Amino acid sequence: MIVAIIMMLVLGALLGCGLGLASKFLHVEADPRVDWVTSALPNYNCGGCGYAGCGALAEAMVNGDVTDFKCKPCKPDKKAEIIDYLKNTPGPDGKTVTIKG
Repeated sequence: MIVAIIMMLVLGALLGCGLGLASKFLHVEADPRVDWVTSALPNYNCGGCGYAGCGALAEAMVNGDVTDFKCKPCKPDKKAEIIDYLKNTPGPDGKTVTIKG
């Protein structure tokens, strides 16, 4: 019984160390512009733009997959603010995104 308990403790410690190392070396930094654009969109998640929700649209905008602003319920002032933000704020790779209004 004691051998089984010791083996489980050793196994737990090894797996815990493996997970800790994996989280340190396999960590992927997210682009902070995605969070900003998501918070600036109306967050109705209506799908009128053709994407699953506002988060998916924001990610596509930041990646440069969207060339025209497709969010229909977005107000014109927020739309201009998002376009200006993406035009003037470079991402981690140093590139900006140009979207037509």
